[in-house]
Amino acid sequence: MQREDRKMLQFLNTALKAIDDLVWGVPLIVLILATGIYLTVRLKGMQIRKLPAALRYMVQNEEEGSGEVTSFGALCTAMSATIGTGNIVGVATAIVAGGPGALFWMWIAALFGMATKYAEGVLAICYRSVDKETGHVLGGPFYYIENGMGKKWRWLGKIFAFFGAGVGLLGIGTFTQVNGITSAVGDFFDSQKACTVALFGREYTVAVLIAGLILTICVALVVLGGLERIATVSQIIVPFMAVFYVAACITILCVNAQRVPMAFKMILESAFGLRPAAGGALGSILLAMQKGIARGIFSNEAGLGSAPIAAAAARTREPVRQGLVSMTGTFIDTIIICTMTGLSIVLTGAYETGLEGVAVTTYAFNHGLPLPAWASSFLLMACLIFFAFTTIIGWNYYGERCLEYLSGGSRRAVMTYRFLYILAIFIGPFMTVEAVWTIADIFNALMAIPNLIAVLALSGVVAAETGDYWKRMKK
Repeated sequence: MQREDRKMLQFLNTALKAIDDLVWGVPLIVLILATGIYLTVRLKGMQIRKLPAALRYMVQNEEEGSGEVTSFGALCTAMSATIGTGNIVGVATAIVAGGPGALFWMWIAALFGMATKYAEGVLAICYRSVDKETGHVLGGPFYYIENGMGKKWRWLGKIFAFFGAGVGLLGIGTFTQVNGITSAVGDFFDSQKACTVALFGREYTVAVLIAGLILTICVALVVLGGLERIATVSQIIVPFMAVFYVAACITILCVNAQRVPMAFKMILESAFGLRPAAGGALGSILLAMQKGIARGIFSNEAGLGSAPIAAAAARTREPVRQGLVSMTGTFIDTIIICTMTGLSIVLTGAYETGLEGVAVTTYAFNHGLPLPAWASSFLLMACLIFFAFTTIIGWNYYGERCLEYLSGGSRRAVMTYRFLYILAIFIGPFMTVEAVWTIADIFNALMAIPNLIAVLALSGVVAAETGDYWKRMKK
């Protein structure tokens, strides 16, 4: 029976890999980069020129304006969904599969992705509306598709909402995060797998099962409280853990300072196929691009259309201001946090150990920090748990808003989604690492396409709003 289960899992992984290669092929990579490049040119590199102002706006909430949460609260909600396993496990997965050069393509995706994230934030505020019965602010890609592009494009908004709900339930929001948390807990408390239970043809440690159960309960307590509870939890956890994790990574870089130049050299050589690799230089470049861009999008979500759902709830009067705040999320997530993780992995050689998933980053921390191995592992495990937990609750909110749009505001549908979401958290530990990340990649792609079409179609609105705002600021 176990042999049949293993064959079924192998078939599932093969099928998912084929679908992933199809949707994450050259056309989608080109579409994502082209959108960011086009917006960068049209906005005259605003993500670089106005980054100081964006960082200032990030911590300066507007005194007036309509919305449910502060701009900082909306940003933290959005960042709670982005700063997660993608920063720790995802970066490791990308570098193992695509080589050190994958990190370079993450940077490229983030640089142009900041322009895309800015446009998404602007459009979210421009086309949001308020539900008269509940008082909830309604916004996101499905609303700027319908209200900006016109009612005839409502079907495109429906497609986005369908895949958005799927990403939350079957991709970013659940399986990947839970798998990352439980794997980290299992490796720390029972790395030798001394206490195991056989389920579904695989062996699972008791630590993994207990972690999964506790996580399920904690998620249930938060998501049942709605946006305000999610925003409150996010504003506490996200800033603290981001600073704490970056400080740990900086320590690794300082301790191994002599290897940092070598790490950058390896990243650049690998990115452009200058290092020996199977498949030749071109194959190496394409693999690094695919894994780096895919994982970069997974991590910072620029182009996916998720962040504007949170941005729409911000208490603000200025679409441009919120757009600037939104793009800081990509800067912090990828340019800072993912870079810290990637450099730690490259300079310690963790990606060449034959490990996978969180074990790669754990190796980097164990061999890079001047601490006992158990202390380094515990530190990483704590960061992963809190990062992933906030991602889980953030994506529940995104999925709910998508389903709310699909169902015409049905509260019954939303409550059903919440319980299905909690169930997905419960079964998350039983998904394989390969299957988990492949499912996430597929849903990411299918969600991104309708959003990118809308952003390109409404880029004129973004440019007009931007020009008008800075003209008023000069007066």
